[in-house]
Order: sequence, then structure tokens, then C-alpha cells
Amino acid sequence: MTFKPLGKRVLIERVEEPTTTATGIIIPDNAKEKPLSGIVRAISAKVEEKGLVSLGDKVVFAKYAGTELTIDGNKYLVMTTDEILGVL
Repeated sequence: MTFKPLGKRVLIERVEEPTTTATGIIIPDNAKEKPLSGIVRAISAKVEEKGLVSLGDKVVFAKYAGTELTIDGNKYLVMTTDEILGVL
């Protein structure tokens, strides 16, 4: 299934954070927070027209931004470009 965002929305796949620190300490699952960055996987025509973000950009977003969505067993976030804090 393909997903095409409407309005000023983008589809973002979260980027998982490392499970160990630089010194080799393993971070348990219950101590981890949801990643606050992700890769843009789909953009609406309005976003593409304005050139705010592009497919494949790594972006940073607020902790509670977006709406979670599952497509073909993969979890994504749908959010407006206003919820994106910046491009890495």
C-alpha cells in the first residue's frame, strides 16, 4: 500500500537510537525514550511545491508531534511541516 499525505503533511519513519552508550553500557528498553528524529518517506504536493523538506531528509520533531500510523507492519508518523523542528 502507498500513502500520499495531503495538505502540509509528511510521512516520517522514526530512526531508532543506539542501544548502547559510547562506553559500552547497554540501555534497557524501559529507560529508552521514543526517538525524536526520522527519515521523510512521503510528502504532499504542497510541501514538495514549497521545497520545505525532501524525500530522504533526516528531520527532528517534537516529542508528542504527529499521529502514529501502521502501514504494511511498519510504524510511521504523519505530521504537518509546522511540527518539524529542523532538518539534519
